[in-house]
Amino acid sequence: MLNRRKFLGSAAALGVIGILPSKFVQGNPKPIAANAANNLPVIISTWSHGKEANTETLRVLTEGGSIVDAVEKGVMIPEANPEINSVGLGGFPDRDGKVTLDASIMGPDGNAGAVSFLEEIVHPISVARKVMDETPHVMLSGSGALQFAVENGFERQNLLTPKMEKAWKKWIRKAKYEPQINWEEKPNEFHDTIGLLAIDKDSQMAGACTTSGLAGKIRGRVGDSPIIGAGLFVDNEVGAATATGMGELVMKTLGSFLVVEFMRNGSSPQMACEKAAKRIVEKVPESEKYQIGFIALSNKGEIGAYSLQPGFTYAFNINGLNHLIQAPSFYKKGPKK
Repeated sequence: MLNRRKFLGSAAALGVIGILPSKFVQGNPKPIAANAANNLPVIISTWSHGKEANTETLRVLTEGGSIVDAVEKGVMIPEANPEINSVGLGGFPDRDGKVTLDASIMGPDGNAGAVSFLEEIVHPISVARKVMDETPHVMLSGSGALQFAVENGFERQNLLTPKMEKAWKKWIRKAKYEPQINWEEKPNEFHDTIGLLAIDKDSQMAGACTTSGLAGKIRGRVGDSPIIGAGLFVDNEVGAATATGMGELVMKTLGSFLVVEFMRNGSSPQMACEKAAKRIVEKVPESEKYQIGFIALSNKGEIGAYSLQPGFTYAFNINGLNHLIQAPSFYKKGPKK
């Protein structure tokens, strides 16, 4: 773990205080100047499963892929990993035992695509990309999204793994609908939505967000992840933001759009994330029971992250190196029961 005093001294010498204000969990302990143009590309994503996604995003960029190609391919890594129980294949099912997926993607030109309540498709992010690129729409949902995916060559697959089916059957015996949000992550464990933001060497920005949603949710529930402005927002002239956690709270405040608007009005990415989280605290009385995490990336490559509860980590890739970092939080002792 990085010695904070040494880091702050080195960072002050480089003039980067405020760029990385949060706590390192893992990674190279060298100070990082994320706002220097020669450090682009910069990639940031939610939770520890973002490390592999970041690596794939960088690979695509290095091999000449577009920024939109890169963010799509990046989040496809956790989507296809059956050991991650909150994204794609292997996601925890809804109350009725069905795995339903939400995803969104947004590029530097302001174009966006999304799918919600999608079943039997491993890569909802790629269906969202096709909605963005090949239709006049922004979002397709449910059976219509599935029909569109199949018509465009996506293969149907059972997303409920034996591991998650067993977990669901154990959960359903309680016969209680009490959704729980991950709030205290241990290093290298996988939690919740993956949202990924990236800026390439030409300062082009894009973002992607994909999830299997709230574990044990009422059938038909859709969270913030596929909603442009809530779970994800990108403005190439300003920056980008994405969210993880209890989607209902993010939807009630259009959290990701709010983060970007705070940046537009002069806030740093860090301060913008903090302001957006505090807006939730002010406007949503039950916020103290749940977790929300925001990450942000400016069009200069500066980053920020903040959460309601302690334990939210994010993966940050710069100069080809991944760092797992714990974000500061508004509450300090975890959610109330």
